Amino acid sequence: MPDASFLEQAVSFVLHIDIHLFALVEAYGAWLLAILFLIVFCETGLVVTPFLPGDSLLFAAGTVAGAGYLNYFACVAVLLGAAVLGDAVNYEIGRHVGPGIFKRETRFLNKRHLLKAHAFYERHGGKAIILARFIPIVRTCAPFVAGVALMNPARFFLFNVIGAVLWVLGLVSAGYFLGNIPVVKENFSLVVYGIIIVSVAPVAVEFVRMKTGRKG
Repeated sequence: MPDASFLEQAVSFVLHIDIHLFALVEAYGAWLLAILFLIVFCETGLVVTPFLPGDSLLFAAGTVAGAGYLNYFACVAVLLGAAVLGDAVNYEIGRHVGPGIFKRETRFLNKRHLLKAHAFYERHGGKAIILARFIPIVRTCAPFVAGVALMNPARFFLFNVIGAVLWVLGLVSAGYFLGNIPVVKENFSLVVYGIIIVSVAPVAVEFVRMKTGRKG
């Protein structure tokens, strides 16, 4: 279990990510892009690392680019590549490892559930993959589940790219154009809180709807 100091450092990194990125770019220069690529790739590509910063990292990266420390187009290209590749790897892991779970009937998982999941993704997969980009944790799990459900590879790739473009371009551009405005820069932690709240809101709303529906 992580100790208190590790958790404090992790929280500090997320809430003051702009400060950390400015320090990193001064120390590593253009190599910061490799660090950003690795973080985004792991957050989207490994189902065990949903805790890594995603939305706030993209916004902060745009802020650093807006301040002239990184090239905007290079930043977008690198992060877009990481997002697309991450989801693709996560999908392939689910596609090749996930179905093995269903080879034997168990109390909680069976082939019938897999077929239902497959049918669901065939009907709603595109929308689910695109929207998942903007929801922490769900963003990390969605491509894996799509792989387990054997969603059509070409269909997944299309929505993977669309979602990545909207997510990366939207948040990096927001940071680029808004991140260095004095009021935003002075209240960056509040902005990060806002990004997190807005990102998590759809999950909270859906959870409440499910609870209300069950009670009804």
